Amino acid sequence: MGKPAKAIMIQGTMSNVGKSLLTAGLCRIFRQDGYRVAPFKSQNMALNSFVTEDGLEIGRAQAMQCEAAGIPPSVWVNPVLLKPTSEKGSQVIVLGKSIGPMDAASYFSYKKQLIPTIRQAYDILAEEYDILVLEGAGSPAEINLKQGDIVNMGMAQMAKAPVLLVGDIDRGGVFASLAGTLSLLDESERPLVKGTIINRFRGDPALLRPGLHMLEDLTRIPVLGVVPYLPLHLDAEDSLSFHPRQSGQAALDLVVIRFPHLSNDTDFAPLERLETVRVRYVSSVLEWGHPDAILLPGTKSTLSDLRWMRETGLGPLIQAQAARGVPVFGICGGYQMLGKQVDDPYGEDGGGSLPGMGLLPTCTQFAREKTTRRTKAVCRAISGAFGPLSGVAAEGYEIHMGQTYLLPGANPFLQTQDGQPEGAFQDTVAGTYLHGIFDRAGFTEAFLSAVWQAKGMPPEAFSLRAQDTAANKEQQFDHLAQALRDSLDLPAVYRILEEGIV
Repeated sequence: MGKPAKAIMIQGTMSNVGKSLLTAGLCRIFRQDGYRVAPFKSQNMALNSFVTEDGLEIGRAQAMQCEAAGIPPSVWVNPVLLKPTSEKGSQVIVLGKSIGPMDAASYFSYKKQLIPTIRQAYDILAEEYDILVLEGAGSPAEINLKQGDIVNMGMAQMAKAPVLLVGDIDRGGVFASLAGTLSLLDESERPLVKGTIINRFRGDPALLRPGLHMLEDLTRIPVLGVVPYLPLHLDAEDSLSFHPRQSGQAALDLVVIRFPHLSNDTDFAPLERLETVRVRYVSSVLEWGHPDAILLPGTKSTLSDLRWMRETGLGPLIQAQAARGVPVFGICGGYQMLGKQVDDPYGEDGGGSLPGMGLLPTCTQFAREKTTRRTKAVCRAISGAFGPLSGVAAEGYEIHMGQTYLLPGANPFLQTQDGQPEGAFQDTVAGTYLHGIFDRAGFTEAFLSAVWQAKGMPPEAFSLRAQDTAANKEQQFDHLAQALRDSLDLPAVYRILEEGIV
């Protein structure tokens, strides 16, 4: 057995300060420098998730970090995942499998039972890799949650990992947030912090130098660098992350419905990267405009968001648009809504039953067992608006509690590798359970060609070219790594990694 991995940990002054991207960037740097490296996040709370090759569910951000490290995603990098189902509760996923919903108070009492599982996952990685880059969650200064912490300083102490504390200057108040966070740490925790990083700076770093010196004098902890604002298109940890509004001329205007419980919005990242395609996230009829296609994403609460669609008027609007010939495409929960009925007899989605939008001859019933698997398929012979997709290869991953059944007259959208029908289509409407379906350039190009032709444009005039997501990510990871090399004191980072903590 080799020597256990060295570890370093990225923590933040709050959520969404860039911890996930900085973790990915360090993973890519260590990989470039010849080390076997893996990310690790003991507990993640996010609605963006991913299915591994063995059919297990982890946080999408940790899958992205594995890609940066050049390793296959596994449950060991994210042993505990919480997927919020309400304001006070989450579905708890341990080692890739759901163990059911818990409210916040119940989970707070339960989580200490997860420490052996977290330790097991960490130890497995530590035996296989040279370096582990750990990521915290939220802030270590959440003093109401410190008891039994398993993701911030508690995890740093468990792994004996030195901590780099990150603050986001783009939000303002970065000096106060860094100094304030450090002041709220316990006496046993503060020595674990070996450096601070200021993230998302716009402008000349020289203007910050007086503040950096004052922060170092105040905290007695070195500032390891100022990272510029980087407009990268890499998977966000959660669906609440900001989506840049695209401006300028666009050949196609696509609307994504921003559900209150939106999940796996990373499905549309390949579309957002295309310069001549505008992707707009809307939650009101006032934002509607004149879209060329309507996309319904996944949701962690299909029934609740279906009610919201009716209350906001978006549901009837989509029905009217489909009748006018505007293509409508649903993924997972969005696909379920397009059918005639959604039933939840076991209370997996809050219970009850609702009529769907009636745009597809399907019905959905929620089950106690969760489906998580990777799927390869090919588009069936399709008529109507999505005809250009006929025969095109597709692949992705499924994460859903419900099963959708095709009613008489329904047409399967895909045929899986094992010969099973998947999804459905009718006229201008189609749906599928496959998250990540736009990651393949061939499918994306055929889909956009279908939208283009539905708009009344000649097929020979369509010239959009997509890039496979994997190839694009490789470029993004290298760009991120170079930006960190240019802005961080890497010799100091390596020294901190080598010295560890006592």
